[in-house]
Amino acid sequence: MSAPALKQPPQTAKPFLPYGRQVIEEDDIQAVGEVLRGDYLTTGPAVGRFEAAFAKTVNAKHAVVCANGTAALYMAARALGLGPGTKVIVPSVTFLATASAPYLNGADIVFADVDPDSGLMRPQHLADAIARAGRADAVFNVHLNGQCGAVEEIAQLARRNGLKIVDDACHALGAATVAKDGSHSLIGENVFCDLSVFSFHPVKAIAMGEGGAVTTNDPQTAAQLMRTRNHGMTRDAAEFANRQDAFESEGHPNPWYYELAEPGFNWRANDIQCALGQSQLAKLDRFLTRRRALAAAYDAHLAPYAPRLRPIARHRTCLPAWHLYAVLIDFASFGITRAAFMRRLAEEGIGSQVHYFPVHRQRFYAERYGAAKLPGADAYYARVLSLPFFASMTQDDVARVAHAVRKILAL
Repeated sequence: MSAPALKQPPQTAKPFLPYGRQVIEEDDIQAVGEVLRGDYLTTGPAVGRFEAAFAKTVNAKHAVVCANGTAALYMAARALGLGPGTKVIVPSVTFLATASAPYLNGADIVFADVDPDSGLMRPQHLADAIARAGRADAVFNVHLNGQCGAVEEIAQLARRNGLKIVDDACHALGAATVAKDGSHSLIGENVFCDLSVFSFHPVKAIAMGEGGAVTTNDPQTAAQLMRTRNHGMTRDAAEFANRQDAFESEGHPNPWYYELAEPGFNWRANDIQCALGQSQLAKLDRFLTRRRALAAAYDAHLAPYAPRLRPIARHRTCLPAWHLYAVLIDFASFGITRAAFMRRLAEEGIGSQVHYFPVHRQRFYAERYGAAKLPGADAYYARVLSLPFFASMTQDDVARVAHAVRKILAL
């Protein structure tokens, strides 16, 4: 009788690699637990502590935290008076909220084209959008994928045309711009803009679950932003106009009184979110160092296959804080559609995503403003794909993704 065949050990499936994810560690959980055991779940001290730490991190005088990046964009538009009768220029390659937030505040949107190889708006694209608009009141400059573009030149052009500037830095916490004189300034410091907007969604540089912030160097704007996130009301006695109801006869403010400056929404961030955010913020340098190393590893793996497969173009005046690792693929030359390629990656346990479908082509805006001709945005969109990228990835993970890409494309 022959010996029974030895059982082979089960093959361990490799973990699925999403295109992005949060990195939560034990100290993050402990920070949240301390809030849950404390007295305040919202409007408590963790909010102010996070705001102070965040302002220091980006070298801004004030940071106002809120519910999410979309709320932050809306608050910025409202603070700058970008309502009915105004026009806001937005690059077409961005998430919907960059356009929708000022639109919901009453502004009209004018879409600008972008560089086909980086997805970033360049000064000429802004100039073209201003010319098409006839006039404009503001520009929301998007720092896509964690990379900032020609910030100084765009600011100079915007100021010459009387435009206010909001930096949509939701992808770019930790990035810096290099000025013509060689000096560096952090995105969020507001050297070349009026306000900067950030997001703390789980796939961003730091995670709060949901969360956002606006930075400003003007105390009055900071106060307005705080009112906007909190129903449009104030408890600051110095701001009370209705003195008869606000103060008792001796001149002391009534302790229960609050005053509505203008109706607003509840876009507060709570203490649970802010405790997590402050814990995560302490790790920002480590996370960014890791992301930059992973991006360099991807670059090395993919370098031999340009131009049909290559990373997005780098901008020399930026020290990036990579949020996404985006590549440009000439899918037609490989005889495969992007959708089929993404399905094949998923079969290999690898997630991917497209950032983004050009907003000027979205049905809502195309119906309102017509089909703008923005060839750079269309060319970028046709080729772009985001590969897995997050701070807990390893060099082996990058090699695995690169191997799958080469396998599917028969490289």
